[in-house]
Amino acid sequence: MEETCNPHWYAVYVRSRYEKKVYLQLLERGIESFLPLLETVRKWSDRTKKVAEPLFRGYVFVQIDYRHDHVKVLEVDGVVKYIGIGRKPSVIADRDIEWLRRLVREPEAIARTVGSIPLGKKVRVLAGPFKDFEGTALKEGRDHRLVVFFDSIMQGVEITIRPELLVVSGKEDVAPQPVEVAPSDVDIRHLARP
Repeated sequence: MEETCNPHWYAVYVRSRYEKKVYLQLLERGIESFLPLLETVRKWSDRTKKVAEPLFRGYVFVQIDYRHDHVKVLEVDGVVKYIGIGRKPSVIADRDIEWLRRLVREPEAIARTVGSIPLGKKVRVLAGPFKDFEGTALKEGRDHRLVVFFDSIMQGVEITIRPELLVVSGKEDVAPQPVEVAPSDVDIRHLARP
C-alpha cells in the first residue's frame, strides 16, 4: 500500500547570503520553495541600483513531505538546518506563507522584522492590502504599529498602519465602513532578530 504524500511548509536556515542560491537549487531539484524578497534601492558612492533582498535573512521556505524529502533539502549546498525546536522542525501554517506572499507584494510598507512579541493589544486589519492580518498593535504617535509575528520561525514583521484600519481581535466586529487606502497609509518595517 502506497503512503499518501502530506506536504507541509518548513523553514530552513541557510549560509549567509546563500538565500537566492539555495532557492534556485531547490527549484532545480523540483522542491516547492518560497523566498520572500523585497526590492530595495541601494546607494553607493558611484551608483544607485534596485536589489532584491530576503525579507528574513538566512531563511528559505520549503513545502515537502518531511518523512520522504527532508534529506533532499539538506543536500542542497548552503542549507544548514531546519528551523524548529530541538530536533523537530516547526511546521509553518499555509496562512503564514500566504501572509508572507502578501507582505512582499507591498514592499514600500515593509521596514524590519522583530524577534519577540511586543506588548499590546491583539488586533485585526479591516481594509487595505493587509486585510485580515492579525497581530499585536503598538501605539506610536498618530499611527499604530502592527506586528505580525510568525511563531514557527520566531520572527515578525512590523507594519505602520492608520488606527481606523484596526479592530481589537476577539470582539464582535461592527460592519466596517468602506475605507479608501492609499499606498502612503501603510508603512512596514523589517525587524531583524537581535
